[in-house]
This record gives sequence, structure tokens and C-alpha cells, in this order.
Amino acid sequence: MTKLLITLHVLSVILLIGPIAVAVSLFPRYARQGGEVAAVLHRITKVYAIGALAVPLFGFAAAGALKVTDNQWVIESTILTVVAAVVLAVLIVPAQRKALAGEAEQLAGRLSAFGGVFNLLWLVVTVLMVYRPGFHRG
Repeated sequence: MTKLLITLHVLSVILLIGPIAVAVSLFPRYARQGGEVAAVLHRITKVYAIGALAVPLFGFAAAGALKVTDNQWVIESTILTVVAAVVLAVLIVPAQRKALAGEAEQLAGRLSAFGGVFNLLWLVVTVLMVYRPGFHRG
């Protein structure tokens, strides 16, 4: 069961967070150009963000099965995941919506920065998941 939960966690990261990371990175360029591509990237960001709620659910289930929920790397990863979710929900999605409404030039730089922060947070979470600093079995 543990291996299944870990597999589901990793697959959900790849299939749900990956497209969001690409969409938020590409959005500023296409928003400046206007048109349908930016609207599709915004839709990908919103829809996949909802599906991405599965990532921490599978992660917590896997951590529970491994009995490592109190490990520092799990706690830090959880905090960074919450921060990434807040960046996405509070900064990126509303700014994308405004950019589509005609403020693309004013928001392009901010959207690039927000996307960079979002992707950097996931990079750090990935490193924590791989290296598991302070890892010990309970």
C-alpha cells in the first residue's frame, strides 16, 4: 500500500503540478500577445490547481504509511506546498485574470516573478523529497 501511495503522489506531482508550472511560466509572454493561447494557459492553471489538491493528500497518506509525518523534511515540504498554493491562488490566478481583461502589459513582469517563485518553491520541495534531511523512521 505504501508503494502505491508514493506512486500516486509522484504521478500527481508530475501530471498536475508540471502543467501548472509550464502554464504559469508561459502565460506572461502570451498574455502580452493577446489571444486564445493565454486564455488556455489560464484555464490550465485554474483547472489543474484544483486537481493538484491530490498532491498533498497522497503525500500525507504516504508519509503516514511510512510513519514520517513528524520528520523535518515532511514538515518543511508541507509548509512550502502551502506557500506555493497561496502564491498560485492569491497572486497568480487573479493576476492572470486581470491580464486577460486588458492589463497584460502592466502585469507581465509581476506574473513572471510570481511564476518564478511558484516554480522555485516546487524545486525546493522536490529537493527536500529526494534528500530528506534528518530522515529517520519512527
